[in-house]
Amino acid sequence: QVQLEESGGGLVQAGGSLRLSCVASGRTFSNYAMGWFRQAPGKEQEFVAAITWGGTTLYLDSVKGRFAISGDNAKNTVYLQLNRLKPEDTAVYYCAARRRSPLRVQILENLVEYDYWGRGTQVTVSS
Repeated sequence: QVQLEESGGGLVQAGGSLRLSCVASGRTFSNYAMGWFRQAPGKEQEFVAAITWGGTTLYLDSVKGRFAISGDNAKNTVYLQLNRLKPEDTAVYYCAARRRSPLRVQILENLVEYDYWGRGTQVTVSS
């Protein structure tokens, strides 16, 4: 089994920044892909960003240019840098892992493609 633990959430004013971290432990594996999803109150969970083992990234259109996903394979950690935050970014942010990076990176937008999930970290952006 793989355990994922997110950290770094909090309360920030609009225009501010946060950096989320997700550490994988347990039975880790090579060639994995990692993703971040979020869920706002009363809304469905939505894809935010993903990264493959090789470093290919994918983003939700509304966060392009503001958020950046990166990974440290040696530390089994993936990061999500959140910049120029907006009140509509308020949500619980979840980290997810897929055992193998796909050939077609676009499938990482789909939450059913992931094998493991963290418990989430709350991000609240005040106006």
